Amino acid sequence: MAEFITTEMHTGGEPLRIIEKGYPDIPGATILEKIQTMKNTMEDKRKLLMFEPRGHFDMYGVLLVPPDIPSADVGAIFMHNEGYSTMCGHAMLSLGRYLVDKEVVKNPTIPETKVNIQCPCGLVESYVKFDGKKTGTVRFFSVPAFLFAKDISVEVPSYGKITVDISYGGAFYALVALSQYKMDRNATIQKIRDAAGATTDALKKQLKLTHPDSEDLAFLYGTIVTDGKDQYSEDVSWNVCVFAEREVDRSPCGSGVTARIAQQYTRNLIKIGQIRTFEGPTSSKFTAKPVKEVTYGDYNAVIVEVSGNGYYTGTSKFTLEEEDKIGKGFLLS
Repeated sequence: MAEFITTEMHTGGEPLRIIEKGYPDIPGATILEKIQTMKNTMEDKRKLLMFEPRGHFDMYGVLLVPPDIPSADVGAIFMHNEGYSTMCGHAMLSLGRYLVDKEVVKNPTIPETKVNIQCPCGLVESYVKFDGKKTGTVRFFSVPAFLFAKDISVEVPSYGKITVDISYGGAFYALVALSQYKMDRNATIQKIRDAAGATTDALKKQLKLTHPDSEDLAFLYGTIVTDGKDQYSEDVSWNVCVFAEREVDRSPCGSGVTARIAQQYTRNLIKIGQIRTFEGPTSSKFTAKPVKEVTYGDYNAVIVEVSGNGYYTGTSKFTLEEEDKIGKGFLLS
């Protein structure tokens, strides 16, 4: 009988299933090679843990692996309803606490403990508030984030011509104001999911992405629908990230707000050090700010600091009996 042990957390309502037992050692010299191995030979395990009856359409998980960057404390492979992702900000905010609490990071320091997490997109430095007894708020510094393309026009079936920016925050996103779909914030999540998903599908047919480090990182992860409030303000800016196979992020999306800050910085709408607050569909909030301009390949990029809170929701022990065919995982759409 197969057995899996997990710790369950959430960040802003977005789930994070941290897989502690059930996977073998993953062959591969790099984290990207390990992901390819999992795609080729271990999809059954992803589906078992992400899909029903143990998960759901919008489930999200992470497998911790040995890093191949010497300065990293751990490597992280993210998974969801479609496959695997290159970056996950909400996971950083929960994992920071988890790695200190589980003593993966030795000798924690007060008032903050540094945690280096290797993501598929690169090394992410996280800082976990720690008072000697309890962990708290986590902040992380992104990989270089940049505006890949602006004012891209795309014909989206059922919605007409839509104009988007393509921005990278550890993953590539299309950024589009909700008003372009002739909707307001009273629109249901399902309507937003459908519009954003259709936009991603249309863009994938016409858009060629490139990445300075690896072609394995050069794919459109999703579409982020925003309130259009891109000019710097102390007001809260709202967005919904629809990623992978039309999965809806309950949080403001850590890599998504990183991409939004990169877009705003490149468009001269925000300055280094200015803090913005972003709200997701559950009304949960992250703060984010550009902290340093850098050159990344041919791009003028920026390092973004994102802050938020992750919380524990429990632990799980999952099993699969040999004769249980449905229990291997399914989704109802």
